[in-house]
Amino acid sequence: MAGALASHANAVLRGSAPLNPPMAALVPVAWVHRAPSLDPDQRRAALTSVYLWGTIPGDVAQPGVLGVSPCFEAIMSNKVSTKPPSGTRDFLPLDIARRQYVIDVIREVYERHGFVPLETPAIENLSTLLGKYGDEGDQLLYRLLHRRDALKRAVQTAATDGRPVAEAELADQGLRYDLTVPLARVMAQYGQLPRFFRRYQIQPVWRADRPARGRFREFYQCDVDVAGTTSPVAEVEVCSAVAAVLERLGFADFTIRLNHRELLRALIRAADITDSLESKALVAVDKLDKIGRDGVTAELVDRGIAETSAARLIELITPGDPGDASPDSQTVLAHLRKCGLDESGQRALAGLEELLSLAAETPAGSHLSVAPELARGLSYYTGPIFEIAVPDLAGSLGGGGRYDGLIGMFGRRQIPAVGFSLGLERILVVMQERDMYPELGVGAEVMLCWLDVDMGRALGVAARLRGQGLRVETFPDQAKLGKQLQYADTTGASIAAILGQSELDAGRITLKHLAKRTQESVAIDEAAEAVARMR
Repeated sequence: MAGALASHANAVLRGSAPLNPPMAALVPVAWVHRAPSLDPDQRRAALTSVYLWGTIPGDVAQPGVLGVSPCFEAIMSNKVSTKPPSGTRDFLPLDIARRQYVIDVIREVYERHGFVPLETPAIENLSTLLGKYGDEGDQLLYRLLHRRDALKRAVQTAATDGRPVAEAELADQGLRYDLTVPLARVMAQYGQLPRFFRRYQIQPVWRADRPARGRFREFYQCDVDVAGTTSPVAEVEVCSAVAAVLERLGFADFTIRLNHRELLRALIRAADITDSLESKALVAVDKLDKIGRDGVTAELVDRGIAETSAARLIELITPGDPGDASPDSQTVLAHLRKCGLDESGQRALAGLEELLSLAAETPAGSHLSVAPELARGLSYYTGPIFEIAVPDLAGSLGGGGRYDGLIGMFGRRQIPAVGFSLGLERILVVMQERDMYPELGVGAEVMLCWLDVDMGRALGVAARLRGQGLRVETFPDQAKLGKQLQYADTTGASIAAILGQSELDAGRITLKHLAKRTQESVAIDEAAEAVARMR
């Protein structure tokens, strides 16, 4: 096919062969534009086929027919949007500098806590992803359509059977939904990992969610996990790491909300809700901070839970009156001891009390707060769960918990694990709104302006300045000094390094502070020291 395509394309370019659909669908757009044998109508018809290449075969013009399909007319009549897809963003230089600043802090703190880095592919098998996040989570997975022959076989098989194509036949891979399930897969795959594997991972994930403030369809998570132990020390370590990160970034008013999945299940049972309705109750309770007590009560009833049981559950998980300030952890624990918990619930409650005691002298200690209403939507949690709240953000800055059964889904043995994930995008949103960023160097600090000197010599001076650790941009064109200085102002450079032939001959350069309007002549090899003085 490749040889036939090349021969046909060359013949078109020589003018010795027509460019008719559907063969045009295999000719790159650039070739069509260069073909000398095509008049405007033929060129437009050819481009029609090119635009349709790879779409539904029925849309491609038939052989010998030169016409414009509705698909191509729609493309040509509508202005192409330059916005990125909904829920995704472009990152401009200042955005990247801020992101990198936060990521550097996170990485440094995680490594100080003894966590090692891990990266996994953006694409995972659907068999790895499905069934780990609950029904609602599975609906948010981005599935990747089969390619080429695999897709064709799926469509043809369904057509032969006289039925629609099933969703499972169209895709067997998807984009990574979180970083925890890939970690569980890695733990099952590699037997040479340490017994207590402490890993951190900072990578993007994708969810087909409804975009909102601080919620995107493509976003970064910054995870820390400890696998291989059931000790509450692991919970304290991951909580300590994320608390230390937030304190380093300048957050002081955050709360790490703490609960236990077995405690919440015990409270559900204490409200006379059957095991068959437990998962529905968890989904509703997880929305308490979004829709309030009345909203959760109504949703519990809509999900088939008796009104008396719904009201009782709300009473158990929300101690105090609706208008009261959030009670402290000791008040909540005292309330929970009176809730008639079964044995499993009592163990979970004792586990929370131990965790609070162990964390008292760590960065997390003063931020932990028991929240019996906290549910966390993901279905793989088995023990303590956490979520970070700040006053001016409706959602959370991060969350996590213990997931002792997840890794066993991929291997022959169960490996207990616990993790905490920070949401990078939400941290960035809050930090920008609160003006929490330090001064960040973006772009060049020094603009090298040159007059009447050989460009190669000017570039050599730029290299010498960069060798001293300065961030230097070289003005690319020959221009008057005023124009070069004016451009330097627009880039954010604070210093103009002016190089003329006399400076070059003397091995010196003139440094001009663009805001203060001060300047001095210094030896080229001493420029970094002079810039430091002028800052």
